[in-house]
Amino acid sequence: MPSKKSARLAALTVAAVCSAASTVIITAPAHADSMRIHDVQGSTRISPYAGKQVTDVAGIVTGVRTYGSSRGFWIQDPTPDDNPATSEGVFVFTSSNPKVVVGDSVLVSGTVSEYVPGGASSGNQSLTEITKPVITVVSSGNAVPAAKVIDAKSVPAAYSPEGDTAAGGSVNGLTLEPGKYALDYYESLEGENVQVADTRVVGATDPYSELWVTVKPWENRNRRGGTVYGAYDSQNTGRLQIQSLGKTADFPTANVGDVLQGATSGPLDYNQFGGYTLVANQLGTLKSAGLKREATQKQARGELAVATYNVENLDPSDATFAEHASAIVNSLQSPDIVSLEEIQDNNGATNDGTVAADQTMTKLIDAIVAAGGPKYDWRSIDPVNNADGGEPGGNIRQVFLFNPERVSFTDRAGGDATTAVGVTKVRGKAALTHSPGRIDPANAAFGSSRKPLVGEFVFRGKTVFVIANHLNSKGGDQGLTAQYQPPSRSSEVQRHAQATAIHSFVKDVLDTQKNADVIALGDINDFEFSDTVKILEGDGELWSAIKSLPKSERYSYVYQGNAQTLDQILVSPSIRRGCDFEYDSVHVNAEFNDQISDHDPQVLRFRP
Repeated sequence: MPSKKSARLAALTVAAVCSAASTVIITAPAHADSMRIHDVQGSTRISPYAGKQVTDVAGIVTGVRTYGSSRGFWIQDPTPDDNPATSEGVFVFTSSNPKVVVGDSVLVSGTVSEYVPGGASSGNQSLTEITKPVITVVSSGNAVPAAKVIDAKSVPAAYSPEGDTAAGGSVNGLTLEPGKYALDYYESLEGENVQVADTRVVGATDPYSELWVTVKPWENRNRRGGTVYGAYDSQNTGRLQIQSLGKTADFPTANVGDVLQGATSGPLDYNQFGGYTLVANQLGTLKSAGLKREATQKQARGELAVATYNVENLDPSDATFAEHASAIVNSLQSPDIVSLEEIQDNNGATNDGTVAADQTMTKLIDAIVAAGGPKYDWRSIDPVNNADGGEPGGNIRQVFLFNPERVSFTDRAGGDATTAVGVTKVRGKAALTHSPGRIDPANAAFGSSRKPLVGEFVFRGKTVFVIANHLNSKGGDQGLTAQYQPPSRSSEVQRHAQATAIHSFVKDVLDTQKNADVIALGDINDFEFSDTVKILEGDGELWSAIKSLPKSERYSYVYQGNAQTLDQILVSPSIRRGCDFEYDSVHVNAEFNDQISDHDPQVLRFRP
């Protein structure tokens, strides 16, 4: 049963407001038996009053949101109960701009709702709300309940309990254990006024005025200030998304490693793009760490430099060609071969059947020359229109960019969008039937996804086979803060099938020539410790060379404050066992708010 209110609230006359939420005039003192917020929230993720009407829920307004599709305000009970599992705050959804201000003491009647950001199919946790509210302002100018401090000591090291198998793996019905699990801890504060202080940025400010911080400064920290994601069973529990209730122009423009000095405080929300989020009334002061973009070392005369770089939907209308060219020339030191991912056709997202990308490539090559780089040549295969996924009409594909002064491309006619490349033997050595060619393009594994592009290169008389990949994205996977624990990674099914096909082709090459130099690289869209990579590696036919770096250096992408590996270069035994290769993840994009791509390029240098 609801607990009893210990004191009656004085009545004030206020104007009535006609909207989805209505403010009413008090004609009598508030009823002493009105509902308490911790009763509404309960001790699980789902309110015991979900779908039911509640009356005169009392609280102090702690934050007001007047933008977006989730307009409303947060209230908090200044007199908490003694149960750490029950939150004392709740969001009141008004749909239109609320007519209350921070510090108002209010009574709210309405329907308790469990709103799932992103919809039920997303697998996300739900947010307890009071909807269709009738709001009574009792008094104004009240002190806001003190913010609860979230810090390294308060957040448990364990991430989440295992979901209830009887409920399909959901944690919704489990009693919260905020002293034991990080997700339970955050859930126990849902809707409450919280505070973090002197927090380091681990995810740069994005175009939506969001950034990520960590309250655990030493949790898997790397030398550039990020938090590295290194295993499915070792989540980084100190990460927290920061948004603001203030003006967008006032939101800090931060890079990884910067610090929000002082207090950042406001209600704790939950959204589909990051889970638990501190929506700030007060933002700390940004202190820059002065993070600089990296540059790799120049390859030696006898070294072959091979790189992969996802240029994020590059098409001729983009304004980033000079910056991409500078990255290739100055940061990557003009590699001999570059696998480019996400090259779009000549008119980008215009969906008119255009598939050629020669204008895109000419513009990039010219920009590289203007930046002081070599006059690159290129090879690719145009896809079937709208058959390879990505932005509709964009026809993204992989492209080989190569420096003809350093390396030659072996052209063998016959490769097209639908013809599978094969492996043959020429003078005792492996050779491609088509170059460039596509690996198994009719395989259902590559449906609505990019087909691997393979080419045969010669460097100082030595043949090197290069396979450019852009595997199925992680779209559709459940988030780390999902109600299902562990979350489902449904996108793996297609990637595993793709990896199987690629590995089979590599094995054909090595069965034909045991000591062949084979490189499979690109946007693998999965981690170096993932089953996708294990399938690619097989029984040693390939090896992800990023694993030659210390664990703290293994990342090419930053997502929700996790520095992680998606872009990789895998090598055959002849390259790995030569022990004379160097690998570099060149951090020029992922950690920066002004990134021209969300991926960092990777470079391998070795002597064939």
